[in-house]
Amino acid sequence: MNTTTRRAATGVLAIAILAAGCGRSAEQAPEQAQDVTTGKITGEVTVWAMGEEGNALGAFVKDFESANPGVKVNVTAIGWDVAHDKLTAAIAGGATPDISMIGSTWSGELAKTGALEPTPGNLVDKSLFFPGAWQTVDVNGTAYGVPWYVETRVLYYRTDQAEKAGVRPPQTWQEFTAFAKALKEKGGAKNGFNQSYTLGASWQEVLPLIWQAGGEIVKDGKYTFDTPQALTALKQYESLFKQKLAPNNTPEGAFPQSFIKGEVGGFFSGPWMVGVLNNDGGPGFKDKFDVATYPKGPVSRTSFVGGADMAVFKKAKNRDAAWTFIKWLSEPKVQAKWYSTVKALPAVQAAWQEPELSSDKQLAVFGEQLKDAKTPPPFPTWEQVAKVLEAELEKLARGRQTPEQTAQAIQSQAATIGTGL
Repeated sequence: MNTTTRRAATGVLAIAILAAGCGRSAEQAPEQAQDVTTGKITGEVTVWAMGEEGNALGAFVKDFESANPGVKVNVTAIGWDVAHDKLTAAIAGGATPDISMIGSTWSGELAKTGALEPTPGNLVDKSLFFPGAWQTVDVNGTAYGVPWYVETRVLYYRTDQAEKAGVRPPQTWQEFTAFAKALKEKGGAKNGFNQSYTLGASWQEVLPLIWQAGGEIVKDGKYTFDTPQALTALKQYESLFKQKLAPNNTPEGAFPQSFIKGEVGGFFSGPWMVGVLNNDGGPGFKDKFDVATYPKGPVSRTSFVGGADMAVFKKAKNRDAAWTFIKWLSEPKVQAKWYSTVKALPAVQAAWQEPELSSDKQLAVFGEQLKDAKTPPPFPTWEQVAKVLEAELEKLARGRQTPEQTAQAIQSQAATIGTGL
């Protein structure tokens, strides 16, 4: 799947909050999940799914229908460019499908509308999923939906340049800086590293650094971007630009061709980039790059986890069949087959032991990184705060403000926006 679609799946498209009267207040007790009736299911199930997944799911569900005679799954493929309007209109008009695919940072926004049904405890075991993936459906202790597929960020690097420079993938922040410097000064890369600093992805580079420094972006229900740990992360982020190891003037569309051409020695990105590089790099380029887990910061090597979830609406006409279908999607062998179909990484840990995934060494790196990956809080206002982060990080990258000023600016705006709960 291409980069644009993957980013959309992590919640770049914001879901507008409907009128406050249909939402849940922070003071209300957590919603209670209702068990699903197990046994034979019949009837139709309507599903909305976006992007490449939406296009592929219609044919994929034939196996589920064969195993459950009497059930028909109707999949509507929706473009990410119209997904926001369709979901908002459906919720407002009470005309939702039984199931919809939702971005991994959408749960809080949609849960507040009151439209999502809590995940039934008798059908889904959260311990089967990567902890970071389950965070994407957990809103104040109540799960809304089930993680479907995941993605996480790892280190990509040019193996030929690393070999020429005599360096191995870095294990710590200190080694990382030396690694980027070596790729530039000895490996032949014009720029040691490509680090995002414009709208679209920069916040996904900085959040891992905050977590790796031992910080959190939320405490006691409030945003916290001005902690000592956050400042440490911002200084680490700034250091590559300050030392001229990462460019802050990359022409739009120049990356990832700059990596393929050898102008950039490394970058952080998700699993979709493997396919992009193999396709765009041409024959033999797969032997010129590899992936590694994040280098460890002062406390951890935590990465960002994104992806997409499957959720059931309260107005579902075929609730039991809807949840049974989602349970089927969560079976390890089904998750592994889905990976083979669209290269979407399984959210269920056991699926990584299936042959489709276990034989791929690069894929194993993503599986290892997923064991230590987190997601932003499922707050209705997260997308607003993410845009604040991106705007302030660009100023930092271009040398227009200090890490201290950046932390203060982000915190001030985030506090004004609030959590939305």
